[in-house]
Amino acid sequence: MITVEGVSKVYGSRTLFDDVSVKFTPGNRYGITGPNGAGKSTFLKILTGEIEASNNGVIIRPRKMGVLKQNQFEFDNNRIIDTVMMGNKILWEALSERNALCEKTDFTDAEMERLGNLESVVADENGYMAELEAAEILRGIGLFDERHYDLMSTLPTDMKFRILLAQALFGEPDAALLDEPTNYMDLESIHWLEEFLREYKGTLIVISHDRHFLNSVCTHIADIDYETIIQYPGNYDDMLESKMSARDRVESVNRDKQKKVTQLQEFVNKFAAGKRASQVQSRRKEMARLAPTELKKTNIQRPFIRFDQNKSSSRETVVVEGLTKAFGDNILFKDLNLEAMRGDRIAIIGANGAGKTTLLRTLMGELEPDSGTVKWGGTVSWGYYPQDTKDAIPQDKTILDWLLPLEPENDQQIVRGLLGRMLFSGDEALKETYKLSGGESSRALMAKLMLEKNPVLIFDEPTNHLDLEAVNALGEGLSQFEGTIFLVSHDRDLISDVATRVLSFTPGGIVDFNGTYEQYLDKYPLPERAKTPSW
Repeated sequence: MITVEGVSKVYGSRTLFDDVSVKFTPGNRYGITGPNGAGKSTFLKILTGEIEASNNGVIIRPRKMGVLKQNQFEFDNNRIIDTVMMGNKILWEALSERNALCEKTDFTDAEMERLGNLESVVADENGYMAELEAAEILRGIGLFDERHYDLMSTLPTDMKFRILLAQALFGEPDAALLDEPTNYMDLESIHWLEEFLREYKGTLIVISHDRHFLNSVCTHIADIDYETIIQYPGNYDDMLESKMSARDRVESVNRDKQKKVTQLQEFVNKFAAGKRASQVQSRRKEMARLAPTELKKTNIQRPFIRFDQNKSSSRETVVVEGLTKAFGDNILFKDLNLEAMRGDRIAIIGANGAGKTTLLRTLMGELEPDSGTVKWGGTVSWGYYPQDTKDAIPQDKTILDWLLPLEPENDQQIVRGLLGRMLFSGDEALKETYKLSGGESSRALMAKLMLEKNPVLIFDEPTNHLDLEAVNALGEGLSQFEGTIFLVSHDRDLISDVATRVLSFTPGGIVDFNGTYEQYLDKYPLPERAKTPSW
């Protein structure tokens, strides 16, 4: 169990949460929710002890906690399987000391006694099965046996993040605290992780912008809003319904109170100077009693995302014939034939490294194919949202100065209005682009695509820095777009909301499926990565 009593966090004049008291109990799986900047990661770091609260609140932690680390380069000089086993600090320290002692040829009596004690610790921590357990988790996240004893430095950044996730889950921790665990994970790996976490018996606390993941895994939601943290039973959708219903009830009661107060005020105004002083005084007391319940301002903000097109594309948006691309011996796609029609919304899915981004860049002409042709219809133009939004935004302008030239009439009010809908209101439109956070950069780039009004939109992992409200708004905007969409994403709800066609990278080649994502899954179910271990 993790117990929090009277904890606050303040940055300058801004209060993230004040005097919070909550409990996180074993067997429950909690999702921490709230918009970008609400304090989710800050709260998690307070729970782990990485940062201090702003007051003298109390936090009681369990003996063993698994924490997802964010520095992917911290363990570069360690073997992969050793990095995973380091997740159980007690076991790893005992193994390291035991192995160092065993290298000696002569032992003192004290060293023999110490060796015996260390063996007891290893046995208590199930150390004799440690490598088998670590290997099982590694297989689940997509790293197979031949790589387990390589150095961490040999892995790409996305796989390093997965190893750190394996580290956090290793050794049956009493509590596991995971900040955005689905980042850098493909759909198959996320599916495995959900199955894995549903079997976890300890206290799970997770931050995620993946609505499907939260709905699949969580038994409770701890929502950061109104400068506090409120726990709700159920998953994310259950929380939204409860939260909105509670606010609607208060607003309804306040409206009824206001209606009654208005009637009482009319009586007071009419008879205040007359002979009904006692009745007037009684009604004034009733008006005071009917004072509306104060509703704190919510910090939830939802952008308004709508994509239009100045001119629709030709019926055949793009025709691909015999497209092949390889890097050395790694063939990403071969002899690909594809015909995308106006209005197609194509989700491109597959394992990390399979070639999804390479396909997009080849379609746009950024990469030359090894063979084959790509022919766009007529004068088709596209808007592109890359994985790294920083590279797509100049760093020496304000947001307004960057976007204003894209407005045909150079109308500042139109651009400011659009930025307001994307949560850059007032002076925030004058924010310098190099100061933008990840979420702000994402929303600014969305605003650019909305201004350009291209008939084709190409998105490469657009949800990486968006909060749940923005992801939902993006799904609505894309589902209403009448042009053609190419979408690479691991967010299943977004794919479900948008896709009318699925292009799937599989070990046997690319599958072109004409239908929704749910229909695709019915025909091609996600495979189980590995047997889920028994916690």
